[in-house]
Amino acid sequence: MLFAQRRGTAWRALSLVAAIVAGLFLSPISQDQAEAAPGPSFTNPVVGAPNSADPTLVQYNGNYYYVATTWSSDVVMRRSATIAGLRSAPEQLVLRTGGDTMWAPHLEMVGNRWYLYYSVEMSGAPRRTHVAESAGSDPMGPYTYRGVVNLMPNNGWAIDASLLKLNGALYMTFSAFSPVDNLQSLYIAPMASPVQASAFGTRISAPTLAWERQDGAVNEGTFALQRNGRTFLTYSGSHCNGPNYKVGMLEYRGGDPLAQGSWSKFANPIFQRNDAAGVYGPGHHSFFTSPDGTETWIAYHANSSASQGCGTSRTTRVQKISWNADGTPNLGVPVSTSTVIAGPSGETGSTPRVKIRNQHSDLCLDDYNFGAAPGAEVRQWTCNNLPVQDWYLTAVGDGYYRIANGHSGLCLDNKDFGTAPGSVVQQWTCNDLAVQQWRLTTTNGRTTLVNRHSGLCLDNYNFGTAPGSEVRQWTCNGLAVQQWNVA
Repeated sequence: MLFAQRRGTAWRALSLVAAIVAGLFLSPISQDQAEAAPGPSFTNPVVGAPNSADPTLVQYNGNYYYVATTWSSDVVMRRSATIAGLRSAPEQLVLRTGGDTMWAPHLEMVGNRWYLYYSVEMSGAPRRTHVAESAGSDPMGPYTYRGVVNLMPNNGWAIDASLLKLNGALYMTFSAFSPVDNLQSLYIAPMASPVQASAFGTRISAPTLAWERQDGAVNEGTFALQRNGRTFLTYSGSHCNGPNYKVGMLEYRGGDPLAQGSWSKFANPIFQRNDAAGVYGPGHHSFFTSPDGTETWIAYHANSSASQGCGTSRTTRVQKISWNADGTPNLGVPVSTSTVIAGPSGETGSTPRVKIRNQHSDLCLDDYNFGAAPGAEVRQWTCNNLPVQDWYLTAVGDGYYRIANGHSGLCLDNKDFGTAPGSVVQQWTCNDLAVQQWRLTTTNGRTTLVNRHSGLCLDNYNFGTAPGSEVRQWTCNGLAVQQWNVA
């Protein structure tokens, strides 16, 4: 135990030094440059197994909406105001497809309605693209099934569909097998409406490059990225059964979008495995913008082992992208699951970020030893600028708040539903239960935090003053050990 504590202390000291050094080198060049604050920090994966492959992540009206492969007949959706909160956001059923297996759902807004495209196999029939339409502008629905999008002749196989808005017209890009050479290729079809194609698709890319043919020749999982008048169509190449699944790109060069000659393929992948970071098979992705519109982010799935393949081991990861001097997107390299990432710019507008400092100890409420799993400890530590001491308050009504940690994304929780003085406090997956609801009452700048379930106050246990001092719940008494500066 002594060794573990010292290791944690050293880890914290090194992290704090690293944060200070990074701040010196990454400071803005001009202090006149106003930038929105980043959101709560997080680590990947942002959504764990099993419903976490082939993700589509959109940002709309201050919330993120997330859908992914479920391997069942159901489409479920998560909603969160922050990327950090996606991990603990509940899954809500939005559509029952009636098929055997659903995968690669894609969420797209056209006009004031949302359209949910998904690939499904219906009782052994060819895998095809289906679509459902929302009743209004809420991405959570309700949704009404609108049928099969007929993209290939003879009710042919067509999967991984996504919309492309180009030159004032609507198209659908998807993956299908060519009748000429039987290669799984990228196709595009014109759309008469968001639910109906006006013609069958034509091929615009085949897996002919060496990097597209590892473990199997595949082009699939298209997603458009448009900026400064240029249209890029990104896609996944090679087979997902191996670690070399990766992302490639086409660019529209003008002319008829249905003609292969109107598209130019980049010779090399733009996103691929990072063995040093333990990331394998990154692909089948989507892009979204930060709430303030200044940043572009990628959501993708990947494995943590080279031996994992196309199954439920794949998890959703998120990171910010940049742009090259020539105007092309720079996706960088997939980061490790231990890399702490600052959230997208502008997230904090809807969720206040605070430090919680004890009046008696002058220490800050802290995610002890950088915990990230449910059950992670909460203690007090010397106040610093690390995300482990950032807490985000979300009002839940009646004067109560849910309090989530900026590093772990977990919520401050009354462990095991305790009601006796001395009951333990921990971090746990955020939920709607009273054990995670805290009433904040401020008098003369000092705040008490009362747990809704126990009725006890958050307390500096045993009047600790040293870094690592315990935090528990105790009968409310008005002493400085139960008074916190929340700011």
